[in-house]
Amino acid sequence: MTETLNVPASASTDPQPDPSGADAKPAKGRSLWTDAWQDLRRNPMFVISAVLIVLLLTMVAFPGWFTSASPTVGDLTHHYQGEPRYTHFFGEDWFGYDTQGRSVWARMVHGARASVLVGVLVTLSVTLVGGIVGLVAGYFGGWLDSVLSRITDIFQGIPFLLGAMVVLTTFTKSNLWVVIAALLFLGWTQIARVARGSVITVKQSDYVHAAKSLGASTVRIMFRHIVPNALAPVVVVATTALGGYIAAEATLSYLGIGLAAPAVSWGVDVSNGKDALRTAPHILISPAVMVSLTVLAFIMLGDAVRNALDPKSR
Repeated sequence: MTETLNVPASASTDPQPDPSGADAKPAKGRSLWTDAWQDLRRNPMFVISAVLIVLLLTMVAFPGWFTSASPTVGDLTHHYQGEPRYTHFFGEDWFGYDTQGRSVWARMVHGARASVLVGVLVTLSVTLVGGIVGLVAGYFGGWLDSVLSRITDIFQGIPFLLGAMVVLTTFTKSNLWVVIAALLFLGWTQIARVARGSVITVKQSDYVHAAKSLGASTVRIMFRHIVPNALAPVVVVATTALGGYIAAEATLSYLGIGLAAPAVSWGVDVSNGKDALRTAPHILISPAVMVSLTVLAFIMLGDAVRNALDPKSR
């Protein structure tokens, strides 16, 4: 007697594809920058700082959207008008007038351009110079690393503001480019040290050794494999330092060795307002608050970027 096996209709003798096997499509890879952007979008600190920075950059690019008053032309009938008059939203008398009858609000709006421009250009310059020094020192090592590291130590041993003051006093007249050059002269060292350490870490990776084994050129290895993977710490430091450079420009202008009239900047207004602190404190307080908010926004942005780009923090 033979037994007959009843095979269910749903069963099939054909091989079924295994969803977890080789036929399954691989998931799309995610890079460090993609993961960082996903984290930043959910970070309230990043959202708040980004909104403040976008508003500030809009003010820098289009000051006419915020005020129609001139920052340099004053009316002496408004001399020492100490109380801000809130009669018009974002009007020329929104924050009162200074000692020469100029609108404080108009000078705050137009002064953002010089202050932010100094911060951005100095940050880009020190990132470029310090990044190149750190890349060369970290990749080649040896005597070249020793020489560049000792030069970096010498410049880093000079107090930043004191050194900038010495550099600026050598010029008969300071303008925007002189201030940028003075801050660049002493500000590249931090980026150089961070870039050097990051390059040394990335240089020891397996994919760098594999590229060398395959005969890749030095330039290709440096800019195709090392720079993209060593960039994250440099971006974090540069973002945080940008606010510090804006504060440094304001400090130098306050001391009378940075930007000076007829230039319009927050530091110049703080310097002009110190003599009228008792009679018209708003002349000093208004630009000082703008400097504080701007520095705070970039520091918050730098902290958010650091937390997003640091895998250990996640």
